[in-house]
Amino acid sequence: MRRRVLRAALRWCAGVGLFAACGAGAPPAPAGIGPDPDYAELTDRLSEIARAARERHRIPGLALALTSGDRIVWAQGFGEARPGVPADADTLFRVGSVSKLFTDIAVLARRRAGELDIDAPVAEVLPGFAPAAGPAAAISLRQLMAHRAGLVREPPVGHYFDDSAPTLEATVSSLSRAPLVFPPGTREKYSNAGIAVVGRVLERISGKPFAEAVTESVLDPLGLDSSFFSLARAPADRLARGSMWSYDGREFPAPTFPLGMAPAGSMVSSVRDLGRFLTLLAGGELPGVLDGESLSEMWRVQFPENPDDPDPAGFGLGFHLGALETGDGGSLRLVGHGGAIYGFSTELAFLPEAGFGAVAVSNVDFTNGVVRRIVRSALRGLLARGRELPRWRPSDPLPPDLGDLLHGLYENEGGSRARVTARGAGAQLEIGSRTVALRAANGAGSEGNSLVGDFRLLGPRLSVVSGPAGGVHALEIDSEVFRRISDPLPPPPPPEFLPLLGEYGWDHNILFVFERDGALTVLIEWLERYAMIQDAADPDRFHFPDHGLYPGESLRFLRGPNGRVTGADLSGIVFPRRPDPGEGTFRIEPLLPIGELRRLAGEASPPVEEGDFLAPDLVRLTDLDPSIRLDVRYASEDNFMGTAFYEVADAFLQRPAAEALVRANAALREYGYGIVVHDGYRPWRVTRMFFDATPEPQRIFVADPASGSRHNRGAAVDIGLYDLETGGVLQFVSGYDEFSERAFPRYVGGTSPQRWLRELLRRAMEREGFAGYEYEWWHFDFGGWERYRIQNLPLHRVGGAGS
Repeated sequence: MRRRVLRAALRWCAGVGLFAACGAGAPPAPAGIGPDPDYAELTDRLSEIARAARERHRIPGLALALTSGDRIVWAQGFGEARPGVPADADTLFRVGSVSKLFTDIAVLARRRAGELDIDAPVAEVLPGFAPAAGPAAAISLRQLMAHRAGLVREPPVGHYFDDSAPTLEATVSSLSRAPLVFPPGTREKYSNAGIAVVGRVLERISGKPFAEAVTESVLDPLGLDSSFFSLARAPADRLARGSMWSYDGREFPAPTFPLGMAPAGSMVSSVRDLGRFLTLLAGGELPGVLDGESLSEMWRVQFPENPDDPDPAGFGLGFHLGALETGDGGSLRLVGHGGAIYGFSTELAFLPEAGFGAVAVSNVDFTNGVVRRIVRSALRGLLARGRELPRWRPSDPLPPDLGDLLHGLYENEGGSRARVTARGAGAQLEIGSRTVALRAANGAGSEGNSLVGDFRLLGPRLSVVSGPAGGVHALEIDSEVFRRISDPLPPPPPPEFLPLLGEYGWDHNILFVFERDGALTVLIEWLERYAMIQDAADPDRFHFPDHGLYPGESLRFLRGPNGRVTGADLSGIVFPRRPDPGEGTFRIEPLLPIGELRRLAGEASPPVEEGDFLAPDLVRLTDLDPSIRLDVRYASEDNFMGTAFYEVADAFLQRPAAEALVRANAALREYGYGIVVHDGYRPWRVTRMFFDATPEPQRIFVADPASGSRHNRGAAVDIGLYDLETGGVLQFVSGYDEFSERAFPRYVGGTSPQRWLRELLRRAMEREGFAGYEYEWWHFDFGGWERYRIQNLPLHRVGGAGS
């Protein structure tokens, strides 16, 4: 290990021409290669693309490498690997499923040495390997490497969600509890579990731990000194920091626990090393590891759907085979693999006939569409020698008011639905398993009605179809017409779904179960959404659709002795039910006693503000519109702290904000609803008490008294809805003042009626000049709030309140 680290250090210095600087202890410059002068124009263009992609998609760090034949012609990083540390060609990224290539190469090297028959039953090497009775006995290494073994996607132990760091042996042994999803050899089923088995075979044949065996048989012979199958062995000062995100707006550091199915996704590498790998592929063999015949076999689709197709797409051995459209009407064979793992996205691709390769890595989860687009642009650029380089055509924000016009529900002839939700000046599209931001398409061939899904998850291309009287009549989504349909309040979900709804799993990876369009729906791995199909014989079992990550698998809800749901079983992976805030008023345990909080707030003073402010004109809301109902929680004990803060149950806003709220209430009346107000103007001392009482992790739900709350200025309001006919207060996804992610305005869970009402309320308020708060569906700030000064006047002294 010490010799490898030394070699890596010397090679790093040589790559940037810094032998003297390294020896003298000078601070290292970001490492890179080239660009080769023959490719300078292309690398300039790609640098622009990388910078634009980082900005558009909020990616902290990217790294790219291009290869031509046996040369890396360019390798460079962009942005930061972690705060204050620039990304470069030697930054180490987790490359996810690109790992599978090296696992499979290691096993084929053992076959070349005469130690393995990849067509023999795996059980001959692993006697205990028995995922199911009968056909499982025929599973071969070839089927496993080509994802044709019929195994589940994830093993019951050591799966993608498992942070307990089990051994590879325990991971593979757990497959005895998993069903065989499809008969071996019959259809493609992408399986991390399958490649875990391949890695376990390598362990068994070599007599060494998997990471050691793959290093000795592949990484070291190929000179990949900065590639590791263990985070613990990778130099910590070169590791990039990954980040996670979700549809509801949360972002957090990526977990770093080792995966039990390490052969399928645990490799750490740099674009310099992956670029070297691409240059070796250009030679038609992997010297000292695989001969040309073996490599050619890896690049041949193993189980083509149509044996007569001269250019089939699908999996070879490890490599995925497809085609790259070259832009001149032709195409070239493309081999490679993508990678997605907590906080990282990778695309590695090679053109065997042209000898060109490219790799791109990002340190943000689920940005595979972005790195794939960069790699394909790079490959087309490499092919363009002497011709016009392909252009990156960035999307633009939607034209003003277009998001509002697009807002609604659409359906195609087959009954599939798409929903567009306007958000401020933008909009997002929910279609299939994904949600994507809508942007205006740009560049050649883009007309004024052309749109594209373009944020991290790159989506379809759309065209707006106008009706005879104007407006948006339909959307053409990837050449399929979705016509606008009415979007009334959805019906309530089937009653048997209600006990199943909620969150399951772990903080680092939550399984969301909710109702959508009448179907029980799950959001898994943060960003994959599936409408489930209830089993006719077992009402607690729901099947995944025949596409996406989990075709052929099912989710079965588990119940305790009292019948309450305790978890959900996905092919042997048990997601425990997460506690929810429950019914009734949400409560915290204050950090200080109430008396002490009152004393501290009473002794403190609001921040001093300089500047010109409008004179306060706080008006009672019910004086302007008696149909506005009040449920002022802070005048009672029915609030998150269980104590009264106001002497009167009243609500005030600055006059322009109050008048706008009245207009929103009138608009909602047309739907049969009225506004119920929980809070308006709030004295500063109460904000101080809230902040001092609330634990740090929950302070996104309370304002910092150092800058004051918009409530303190009389320009923010907390509201809900009530039914004009029944008088009942309507239920949203979360309760008012619930300090949980369920309160986020974009939280995916709950029921269709709850989310529909949440959107109706938000749009009614936005149309009257209010803006929602990203963490609370009930909170709205009036535009121009900053023109009012922070106030500390007790509520019962405002405008004769309580008199």
